[in-house]
Amino acid sequence: MANHIQALCAELRSSIFPFGFAADWLQIKGQKITLSLPFAAKSGAKELIASAPELHEYDWDIKLSIKALPAKPGKAPQGAVFPNIKNIIAVASGKGGVGKSAVTLSLAKALQAEGARVGILDGDIYGPSLPTMFGNQGEQLTFTPNRKMLPVNAWGIEGNSLGYLVDAADAAIWRGPMASRAVEQLFFDTQWANLDYLLVDLPPGTGDIQLTLSQNFPLTAAIVVTTPQNIALADAQKGIAMFQKVDVPVIGLIENMSYFECSQCGHQEPIFGSHGGSQLANKHQVPLLGQWPLTTALRESLDKGKPLQVSDPENSLNRIMSETAQKLVANAWELIVEN
Repeated sequence: MANHIQALCAELRSSIFPFGFAADWLQIKGQKITLSLPFAAKSGAKELIASAPELHEYDWDIKLSIKALPAKPGKAPQGAVFPNIKNIIAVASGKGGVGKSAVTLSLAKALQAEGARVGILDGDIYGPSLPTMFGNQGEQLTFTPNRKMLPVNAWGIEGNSLGYLVDAADAAIWRGPMASRAVEQLFFDTQWANLDYLLVDLPPGTGDIQLTLSQNFPLTAAIVVTTPQNIALADAQKGIAMFQKVDVPVIGLIENMSYFECSQCGHQEPIFGSHGGSQLANKHQVPLLGQWPLTTALRESLDKGKPLQVSDPENSLNRIMSETAQKLVANAWELIVEN
């Protein structure tokens, strides 16, 4: 009977989470079944288990267990305490204009929709965009009696940004060490909740802020965002190389603006070229997490301060975003096995 249940659970696994994850996901002890799954599989698992009569016929005790990556050790400033965050994922790009911030918010919302507790740290000191995408420009941060910043909350996602501390019209004319220190303060001096994922939206390039984050934050991994055009791919390659040099695993590449799909006829036009992201991913043996189209709907939703999942729930891009989030979690899950 146990072999039959194991085979059935394996079939469920392929339906719940087809992208692959660790081998120890299933344990059977007596009449107790424990399925250990990443966050992105939880909602699907509940539905499929409920619809499988064989799992209930013999009064099996079914438990869903959610696992997350352990945090990498970091070097906190003197007197600072690391927040209780399970996974810190850097979202980086080699150059600006590839839609990295839009990808960060969209991924955060996709993870949150699966039941994970998610936050965003806006690490772009020179061009903070989180207040615009959250739709709460002008909101001021609240401080605790011990001078900790309370993060803002929008659409079920926590966030903090320099944009909540300075006037939107002011420019941060700071040298690199000042900007790096500001990112550290936003991280360590924010009273984050117990998060499953904190996505850090990095500025473009491979400079001081990226180095500070890699050395001092307990980073779990990084993902790199690019477009298919050669100039963006060349810079994305530098971003991948930077993380590899500082021993931060790159667990995925996202190709944004892969194509434009005509809303009238459905024709897909690769405006910025094609296959660039997949070729770069293959070259560096980095998983390609998704190829996102260039859409007016995404731009309009973020201009209005709403994730696309909120402003246009039926948009086909939401499915692509959800699959990308699932692949991100699956590859992070595999990292546990490798380490």
